Amino acid sequence: MHHNIAAPFDRETVKSFNAGDTVSLSGTIYTARDAAHKKMIELLKENKPLPFDIKNQTIYYVGPCPSREGEVIGSAGPTTSYRMDAYAPTLIELGQTGMIGKGLRGENVISAMKQFGAVYFGAIGGAGALMAECIKSQEIIAFPELGAEAVRRLEVESLPLTVIIDCNGSNLYETGKAKYRKIK
Repeated sequence: MHHNIAAPFDRETVKSFNAGDTVSLSGTIYTARDAAHKKMIELLKENKPLPFDIKNQTIYYVGPCPSREGEVIGSAGPTTSYRMDAYAPTLIELGQTGMIGKGLRGENVISAMKQFGAVYFGAIGGAGALMAECIKSQEIIAFPELGAEAVRRLEVESLPLTVIIDCNGSNLYETGKAKYRKIK
């Protein structure tokens, strides 16, 4: 099934996705990789607010390349997601509903997705230039010292994604036509 989705989206919307569905995502999403995730968790431990309201938000695991003249953003392909596995369950519990990346996720993340209602989308690895074409604007909103890994607010239009793991724990890597080797 194909979905045209506006971001942000709530947990009720998350229930409509099944592993293997395709999605065209438009709206506001945020970027963060492992260094930014670590800083966000540190903020929470210090009882400080996150740089954006996490409720109903989607985080794209990307560290975009610098843009060339006339471009909104440089190549923006997904980062390997398991690097965020230590941090994602906390953010999901606080209301995050979507994650975009590539590769397998740990059982701790899948458990949080099932318990609280979140979805993991796969983006096209190796097609960062294509993904960048879907980004209509960007603004660094936190941790500029991290360079490419700073937290950005993106406006996207028809970002092509696939539901890899749905909120019931169905996992395309396990149930899809191709079986993938698990990372230990």
